[in-house]
Amino acid sequence: MQIADRSVVSFHYTLTNDRGEVLDSSSGGSPLAYLHGSGNIIPGLEKELLGKVAGDKLKVTVAPAEGYGERDARLVQEVPRRAFQGIKDIKPGMSFTAQGPQGPTRVTVTRVAGDMVTVDGNHPLAGETLNFDVEITQVREASEEELAHGHVHGEGGHHH
Repeated sequence: MQIADRSVVSFHYTLTNDRGEVLDSSSGGSPLAYLHGSGNIIPGLEKELLGKVAGDKLKVTVAPAEGYGERDARLVQEVPRRAFQGIKDIKPGMSFTAQGPQGPTRVTVTRVAGDMVTVDGNHPLAGETLNFDVEITQVREASEEELAHGHVHGEGGHHH
């Protein structure tokens, strides 16, 4: 069966950046499973997997625009330390959920200087070209329940 909308795809992957650093991998674990056409994975990777079959191995390069987007300088802000009520030791690398104009958003602390904390609301991989080594392990039809819920159930997927 070829990968198409409404199919469940399982695949192993290794993700590297342009410097060759491994950012993520399913190696040694279960393959990642997703519902094709439901926006469960980044658009650039999903587009390249269309039409492939179990057993296919491929290398995919995804530009930032089809991955996690370009970095947006407007999402980097300095906020007063007092905005982090109840947290005494704020350090770079810590992540928090902040209330933004479009609702809750994840921010990462990038700098702490005196009473000011710099936070970045960009996805950690924003602006990065992503390089995937992919091996497709299974392609099957999605169940009606998976289609209704918009994600895979069972192994490699969501459990209700």
